[in-house]
Amino acid sequence: MGAKPFGHISLPPRSEKPRENGVTMVLDHCLGMHAVEDLLATAGDYIDVVKLGWGTSRLFDEGLLKEKIRAYKANGIKVCPGGTFLEVACAQGKQDEFFNCAKALGFDCVEVSNGVHPMHHDEKLELIRKACSMGFCVTSEVGKKLRKEDERIAPEERVSMAEKELAAGSWKVIIEARAGGTLGMFDFKGNVKEELAGYLIKNLETDKIIFEAPNKSQQAWLIKRLGSEANLGNIKPDDVIPLETLRVGLRGDTFAFFHLG
Repeated sequence: MGAKPFGHISLPPRSEKPRENGVTMVLDHCLGMHAVEDLLATAGDYIDVVKLGWGTSRLFDEGLLKEKIRAYKANGIKVCPGGTFLEVACAQGKQDEFFNCAKALGFDCVEVSNGVHPMHHDEKLELIRKACSMGFCVTSEVGKKLRKEDERIAPEERVSMAEKELAAGSWKVIIEARAGGTLGMFDFKGNVKEELAGYLIKNLETDKIIFEAPNKSQQAWLIKRLGSEANLGNIKPDDVIPLETLRVGLRGDTFAFFHLG
Protein backbone atom coordinates (compact mmCIF):
# COMPACT_ATOMS: atom_id res chain seq x y z
CA MET A 1 0.00 0.00 0.00
CA GLY A 2 1.05 3.57 -0.65
CA ALA A 3 0.86 6.71 1.46
CA LYS A 4 -2.32 7.22 3.47
CA PRO A 5 -4.43 10.37 2.92
CA PHE A 6 -5.47 12.89 5.61
CA GLY A 7 -1.99 12.63 7.10
CA HIS A 8 -2.52 15.80 9.14
CA ILE A 9 -5.05 13.95 11.35
CA SER A 10 -3.10 12.09 14.02
CA LEU A 11 -3.93 8.55 15.07
CA PRO A 12 -2.63 6.35 17.90
CA PRO A 13 0.71 4.78 16.94
CA ARG A 14 0.64 1.30 15.43
CA SER A 15 3.55 -1.09 14.98
CA GLU A 16 4.76 -1.70 11.45
CA LYS A 17 4.95 -5.18 9.93
CA PRO A 18 6.42 -7.58 10.84
CA ARG A 19 4.58 -6.91 14.10
CA GLU A 20 5.08 -8.49 17.50
CA ASN A 21 2.22 -6.51 19.05
CA GLY A 22 -1.08 -5.34 17.64
CA VAL A 23 -1.31 -8.62 15.70
CA THR A 24 -4.44 -9.32 13.67
CA MET A 25 -5.08 -12.99 12.90
CA VAL A 26 -7.66 -13.52 10.16
CA LEU A 27 -9.79 -16.64 9.70
CA ASP A 28 -10.03 -17.66 6.02
CA HIS A 29 -12.51 -20.47 5.49
CA CYS A 30 -12.90 -20.55 1.72
CA LEU A 31 -11.72 -17.36 -0.01
CA GLY A 32 -10.95 -17.74 -3.70
CA MET A 33 -8.05 -15.94 -5.32
CA HIS A 34 -10.08 -12.93 -6.45
CA ALA A 35 -11.28 -12.45 -2.86
CA VAL A 36 -7.74 -12.92 -1.54
CA GLU A 37 -6.41 -10.31 -3.97
CA ASP A 38 -9.14 -7.84 -2.99
CA LEU A 39 -8.47 -8.45 0.71
CA LEU A 40 -4.74 -7.84 0.26
CA ALA A 41 -5.33 -4.70 -1.80
CA THR A 42 -7.59 -3.13 0.81
CA ALA A 43 -6.33 -4.56 4.11
CA GLY A 44 -3.00 -6.31 3.56
CA ASP A 45 -1.12 -3.79 5.69
CA TYR A 46 -3.23 -4.71 8.71
CA ILE A 47 -3.10 -8.54 8.56
CA ASP A 48 -0.32 -10.47 10.28
CA VAL A 49 -1.50 -14.09 10.27
CA VAL A 50 -4.07 -15.94 8.16
CA LYS A 51 -5.47 -19.20 9.47
CA LEU A 52 -7.00 -21.49 6.86
CA GLY A 53 -9.49 -22.77 9.40
CA TRP A 54 -11.37 -26.01 10.00
CA GLY A 55 -9.01 -28.21 7.97
CA THR A 56 -10.22 -26.63 4.75
CA SER A 57 -6.72 -27.02 3.30
CA ARG A 58 -7.54 -30.71 2.84
CA LEU A 59 -10.44 -29.80 0.53
CA PHE A 60 -8.83 -27.28 -1.85
CA ASP A 61 -7.13 -27.98 -5.16
CA GLU A 62 -3.42 -28.12 -4.37
CA GLY A 63 -2.53 -25.53 -7.00
CA LEU A 64 -5.08 -23.06 -5.59
CA LEU A 65 -3.87 -23.69 -2.05
CA LYS A 66 -0.26 -23.01 -3.00
CA GLU A 67 -1.28 -19.85 -4.87
CA LYS A 68 -3.13 -18.54 -1.82
CA ILE A 69 -0.22 -19.29 0.48
CA ARG A 70 2.22 -17.53 -1.88
CA ALA A 71 -0.02 -14.45 -2.12
CA TYR A 72 -0.36 -14.07 1.62
CA LYS A 73 3.35 -14.61 2.28
CA ALA A 74 4.30 -12.11 -0.43
CA ASN A 75 2.42 -9.51 1.63
CA GLY A 76 4.30 -10.31 4.83
CA ILE A 77 1.53 -12.49 6.28
CA LYS A 78 2.14 -15.78 8.08
CA VAL A 79 -0.11 -18.63 6.87
CA CYS A 80 -1.33 -21.44 9.12
CA PRO A 81 -3.45 -24.55 8.35
CA GLY A 82 -5.30 -24.42 11.70
CA GLY A 83 -5.11 -26.42 14.89
CA THR A 84 -8.03 -28.83 14.59
CA PHE A 85 -6.58 -30.20 11.34
CA LEU A 86 -3.36 -31.09 13.20
CA GLU A 87 -5.50 -32.74 15.90
CA VAL A 88 -7.06 -34.95 13.20
CA ALA A 89 -3.56 -35.91 12.05
CA CYS A 90 -2.56 -36.71 15.64
CA ALA A 91 -5.66 -38.87 16.13
CA GLN A 92 -4.50 -40.88 13.09
CA GLY A 93 -0.85 -40.97 14.22
CA LYS A 94 0.18 -38.91 11.19
CA GLN A 95 1.56 -35.74 12.75
CA ASP A 96 4.96 -36.16 11.07
CA GLU A 97 3.28 -36.48 7.66
CA PHE A 98 1.21 -33.39 8.48
CA PHE A 99 4.27 -31.28 9.29
CA ASN A 100 6.15 -32.48 6.21
CA CYS A 101 3.22 -31.76 3.90
CA ALA A 102 2.62 -28.33 5.45
CA LYS A 103 6.27 -27.47 4.85
CA ALA A 104 6.14 -28.67 1.24
CA LEU A 105 2.99 -26.64 0.53
CA GLY A 106 4.64 -23.46 1.80
CA PHE A 107 2.98 -22.97 5.18
CA ASP A 108 5.31 -21.05 7.48
CA CYS A 109 3.14 -21.20 10.60
CA VAL A 110 1.31 -24.02 12.39
CA GLU A 111 -1.13 -24.02 15.27
CA VAL A 112 -0.90 -26.66 17.98
CA SER A 113 -4.12 -27.19 19.91
CA ASN A 114 -5.94 -29.85 21.90
CA GLY A 115 -9.44 -28.44 21.68
CA VAL A 116 -10.99 -31.78 20.65
CA HIS A 117 -8.32 -34.49 20.58
CA PRO A 118 -7.67 -35.71 24.15
CA MET A 119 -3.90 -35.42 24.11
CA HIS A 120 -1.88 -34.99 27.30
CA HIS A 121 -0.36 -31.54 27.74
CA ASP A 122 3.15 -33.02 27.60
CA GLU A 123 2.32 -34.40 24.15
CA LYS A 124 1.16 -30.95 23.08
CA LEU A 125 4.40 -29.41 24.31
CA GLU A 126 6.38 -31.98 22.34
CA LEU A 127 4.42 -31.09 19.18
CA ILE A 128 5.29 -27.43 19.74
CA ARG A 129 8.98 -28.31 20.06
CA LYS A 130 8.82 -30.54 16.98
CA ALA A 131 7.21 -27.81 14.85
CA CYS A 132 9.74 -25.23 16.04
CA SER A 133 12.60 -27.58 15.19
CA MET A 134 11.25 -27.78 11.62
CA GLY A 135 11.38 -24.01 11.26
CA PHE A 136 7.69 -23.22 11.67
CA CYS A 137 6.44 -20.18 13.53
CA VAL A 138 4.19 -21.83 16.14
CA THR A 139 1.01 -20.62 17.72
CA SER A 140 -0.65 -22.79 20.34
CA GLU A 141 -4.16 -22.59 21.70
CA VAL A 142 -5.47 -22.92 25.24
CA GLY A 143 -9.08 -24.03 25.63
CA LYS A 144 -11.57 -26.67 24.57
CA LYS A 145 -14.13 -26.61 21.74
CA LEU A 146 -16.96 -28.02 23.89
CA ARG A 147 -18.36 -25.64 26.50
CA LYS A 148 -18.61 -28.17 29.35
CA GLU A 149 -15.01 -29.25 28.86
CA ASP A 150 -13.76 -25.67 28.54
CA GLU A 151 -15.51 -24.57 31.71
CA ARG A 152 -13.63 -27.24 33.67
CA ILE A 153 -10.33 -25.45 33.00
CA ALA A 154 -9.54 -23.23 35.99
CA PRO A 155 -8.11 -19.76 35.34
CA GLU A 156 -4.86 -20.76 37.05
CA GLU A 157 -4.57 -23.80 34.79
CA ARG A 158 -5.07 -21.67 31.66
CA VAL A 159 -2.23 -19.41 32.77
CA SER A 160 0.03 -22.37 33.61
CA MET A 161 -0.60 -24.04 30.24
CA ALA A 162 0.06 -20.81 28.35
CA GLU A 163 3.34 -20.23 30.20
CA LYS A 164 4.54 -23.78 29.49
CA GLU A 165 3.65 -23.50 25.81
CA LEU A 166 5.53 -20.23 25.47
CA ALA A 167 8.52 -21.84 27.18
CA ALA A 168 8.29 -24.74 24.69
CA GLY A 169 8.65 -22.29 21.80
CA SER A 170 5.23 -20.90 20.89
CA TRP A 171 5.43 -17.45 19.30
CA LYS A 172 1.97 -16.61 20.65
CA VAL A 173 -0.62 -18.48 22.69
CA ILE A 174 -4.20 -18.16 21.51
CA ILE A 175 -7.05 -17.96 24.02
CA GLU A 176 -9.85 -20.08 22.57
CA ALA A 177 -13.21 -18.43 21.90
CA ARG A 178 -14.27 -20.26 18.70
CA ALA A 179 -15.33 -18.56 15.48
CA GLY A 180 -18.51 -17.22 17.11
CA GLY A 181 -16.82 -15.74 20.18
CA THR A 182 -18.98 -17.71 22.60
CA LEU A 183 -16.43 -19.66 24.65
CA GLY A 184 -13.52 -19.10 26.99
CA MET A 185 -13.53 -15.45 28.11
CA PHE A 186 -17.02 -14.98 26.63
CA ASP A 187 -20.38 -16.43 27.57
CA PHE A 188 -22.81 -18.15 25.19
CA LYS A 189 -24.14 -14.73 24.12
CA GLY A 190 -20.67 -13.36 23.42
CA ASN A 191 -20.52 -11.13 26.52
CA VAL A 192 -17.19 -10.75 28.29
CA LYS A 193 -16.76 -12.82 31.46
CA GLU A 194 -15.20 -9.94 33.35
CA GLU A 195 -13.69 -11.97 36.20
CA LEU A 196 -12.00 -14.57 33.97
CA ALA A 197 -10.89 -12.00 31.38
CA GLY A 198 -9.47 -9.74 34.08
CA TYR A 199 -7.57 -12.63 35.66
CA LEU A 200 -6.00 -13.68 32.36
CA ILE A 201 -5.02 -10.13 31.46
CA LYS A 202 -3.47 -9.60 34.90
CA ASN A 203 -1.55 -12.88 35.01
CA LEU A 204 -0.42 -13.37 31.41
CA GLU A 205 2.15 -11.49 29.34
CA THR A 206 -0.50 -10.08 27.03
CA ASP A 207 2.01 -9.21 24.32
CA LYS A 208 2.50 -12.99 23.98
CA ILE A 209 -1.24 -13.73 23.81
CA ILE A 210 -3.72 -13.62 20.92
CA PHE A 211 -7.26 -13.22 22.18
CA GLU A 212 -9.84 -14.71 19.83
CA ALA A 213 -12.44 -11.94 19.56
CA PRO A 214 -14.53 -12.13 16.38
CA ASN A 215 -17.22 -9.68 17.51
CA LYS A 216 -17.00 -5.88 17.58
CA SER A 217 -18.01 -5.51 21.23
CA GLN A 218 -15.31 -8.00 22.25
CA GLN A 219 -12.68 -6.25 20.16
CA ALA A 220 -13.60 -2.84 21.60
CA TRP A 221 -13.49 -4.18 25.17
CA LEU A 222 -10.01 -5.65 24.69
CA ILE A 223 -8.68 -2.55 22.91
CA LYS A 224 -9.91 -0.33 25.75
CA ARG A 225 -8.20 -2.65 28.26
CA LEU A 226 -4.97 -3.30 26.35
CA GLY A 227 -4.70 -0.42 23.87
CA SER A 228 -4.40 -0.36 20.10
CA GLU A 229 -1.64 -3.00 20.19
CA ALA A 230 -3.83 -5.81 21.54
CA ASN A 231 -3.32 -9.10 19.68
CA LEU A 232 -6.68 -10.24 18.30
CA GLY A 233 -7.71 -13.37 16.41
CA ASN A 234 -10.56 -15.06 14.54
CA ILE A 235 -11.17 -11.84 12.64
CA LYS A 236 -13.40 -12.21 9.60
CA PRO A 237 -11.85 -10.96 6.33
CA ASP A 238 -14.55 -8.29 5.97
CA ASP A 239 -13.82 -7.06 9.50
CA VAL A 240 -10.10 -6.32 9.15
CA ILE A 241 -10.57 -2.65 8.29
CA PRO A 242 -13.44 -2.17 10.79
CA LEU A 243 -11.14 -3.62 13.47
CA GLU A 244 -8.37 -1.24 12.49
CA THR A 245 -10.77 1.69 12.88
CA LEU A 246 -11.44 0.48 16.44
CA ARG A 247 -7.69 0.23 17.09
CA VAL A 248 -7.13 3.91 16.22
CA GLY A 249 -10.35 5.51 17.49
CA LEU A 250 -12.05 6.15 14.15
CA ARG A 251 -15.24 4.54 15.43
CA GLY A 252 -17.64 5.60 18.13
CA ASP A 253 -16.85 2.57 20.30
CA THR A 254 -13.26 3.68 20.96
CA PHE A 255 -13.35 7.37 19.92
CA ALA A 256 -13.40 8.76 23.47
CA PHE A 257 -10.75 6.30 24.68
CA PHE A 258 -8.19 7.55 22.13
CA HIS A 259 -9.18 11.12 21.34
CA LEU A 260 -10.82 12.59 24.45
CA GLY A 261 -8.48 11.27 27.14
